[in-house]
Amino acid sequence: QVQLVESGGALVQAGDSLRISCAVEGRPARHYTVAWFRQPPGKERAFAAGIREILRQTGGDTDYAESVKGRFTISRDDAQNRVHLQMNNLKPEDTAVYFCAAAQGSWPRRLVWEYNTWGQGTQVTVSS
Repeated sequence: QVQLVESGGALVQAGDSLRISCAVEGRPARHYTVAWFRQPPGKERAFAAGIREILRQTGGDTDYAESVKGRFTISRDDAQNRVHLQMNNLKPEDTAVYFCAAAQGSWPRRLVWEYNTWGQGTQVTVSS
């Protein structure tokens, strides 16, 4: 059973950059599709970015919500067994709790119910 632990959330100013990380424990991260979802105050959890599992030496594709495309980059560090989300040019509307999620199987996966393993979340607050 895989476990996910997020870290790196912080209070930053608009225009700043921040990298948050998801430590994958128990199994190799490359064997899972891992995504970042975010939940702003009073709103539903929504997909932000995902990276596809490696299966039979193929995979690693990335997918982004339109609202973060060009500003956020998801990457996987196999040596550290982590998935990172680099966030540039942050905006106040990026303020949310960011959750890491993992699943195996079809791609792409953008819906909350498509993921069966979740971390506890990390708070990102962007001040104007």
